[in-house]
Amino acid sequence: MASTVRLYRSVVRELNRSAIAPRETRNKVIASHFRKIFEDSLQGTKSDRFEKEARDAITFLRSQRVYKELLDRYNPLHDLTTEERIKATARRVGLDMPLTPEGEEDK
Repeated sequence: MASTVRLYRSVVRELNRSAIAPRETRNKVIASHFRKIFEDSLQGTKSDRFEKEARDAITFLRSQRVYKELLDRYNPLHDLTTEERIKATARRVGLDMPLTPEGEEDK
């Protein structure tokens, strides 16, 4: 029982750390589904497979969070549009993009 509670808390902790939206605006149904899954595992027979899959889910959530942090840190241009990326790259080498007249942008 203690290991299942520990696994549940680990899953909740990783979900909170990786969440983008504030806690008040998150979908409550998802949290209740996680809680129900873990409650069912406590009432049923303790399965080694369930614990392994829960640990795998925790590892996946943690890995995704760390991957996003590393991507943001070492590739700050990844979430920019093409035009913004070109301007940022030009600025990085000390250049500025030429201004284009408003009517000639798509030619």
